[in-house]
Amino acid sequence: MSPRSHIRISLIVTAVWVLFWLLGWPDYYQQYSTRWMVIFVIALIPLFWILIFRMLRSIKSKRIYKSIILSIYFTVPFFIYDYIYCGMYLGNGMKFLTKYWYLTIYYVIPWIMVPLTAVWMERIFATDR
Repeated sequence: MSPRSHIRISLIVTAVWVLFWLLGWPDYYQQYSTRWMVIFVIALIPLFWILIFRMLRSIKSKRIYKSIILSIYFTVPFFIYDYIYCGMYLGNGMKFLTKYWYLTIYYVIPWIMVPLTAVWMERIFATDR
């Protein structure tokens, strides 16, 4: 990936985190019931998959390798931002991983969804060649 691609993806990830932070205001989604958060988490999965599919579709070579890079971009920065905000600023430390379980889920989902989508796309597009 080119430096420009890395910068672009970093900006997208940061913008997504800021958007979710603003949407979760004032208590970073703690003001909602567990039931509502489960519905919210489940509803986000197809939207996330569409984003990933579109990003992977634009990649023409090394799609599986680059899916790992995307997984890193969609987990590590979110974890760092969440730790700074929830762990340090709000004073939860690493306990934020359980208190804000709906965030923790999305530290795992990309590691499953993104590479599997890339493998699936490789198979689909290989039959088109």
